[in-house]
Amino acid sequence: MFTGFTPETIDFLWGIRLNNNREWFTEHKKQYIQTLYEPMKALGQDLFRLVADRPGTLVKVSRIYRDARLHHPVPYKESLWICIRQDVAWWAENPCLYFEINPDRVHYGFFYWKPRPATLEDFRSRIAGRPEEFLSLIAATEEAVGQPVTAECYKRPKVAPLPELERFYAWKGQIGCVREEEISPELFGPALGERVAEFLEKLLPLYDYFSRYTV
Repeated sequence: MFTGFTPETIDFLWGIRLNNNREWFTEHKKQYIQTLYEPMKALGQDLFRLVADRPGTLVKVSRIYRDARLHHPVPYKESLWICIRQDVAWWAENPCLYFEINPDRVHYGFFYWKPRPATLEDFRSRIAGRPEEFLSLIAATEEAVGQPVTAECYKRPKVAPLPELERFYAWKGQIGCVREEEISPELFGPALGERVAEFLEKLLPLYDYFSRYTV
């Protein structure tokens, strides 16, 4: 059960930002495990209950270690995150629910980073064929969470068959509905997990919609 992060969690994350080297991490590895990794794993287990009835869904806690081939000589990430998604080869091409913490803030919500062009083409065909279903979903989601669903857009959007769909025909990637909280004492306790779970639960219909049509 998630009982919250602590000021020591943030101290560790700032430490990584300012001392991103093997010597410092080795000296503070116990702090990493106790104040960041274990609480994150507990939060992931709690949040997974939202989707446990969906076949093929899993929860992953990210690695703190960077790929040395891509990020040398910076060996560690200065953030840690949970990703709830389908069991697929590359998460970025599929929708997910997530939570992330770094030295400055936490953010969490629904995100669909890099949908394939063919997937977007299919998406446009689907919302053109059943616009009321998708428009109702977006309206209900935005009302429930009190903020818009946003996306990176094409510079030259596709031509939409209906004016109401123009916004969505412009979507290219980074489709998301994300909430941020600055680092504060409100993060240090189980109430954070409750807030995250409540927000993600309101986003489940959006997650289910995109998951249904993504391979």
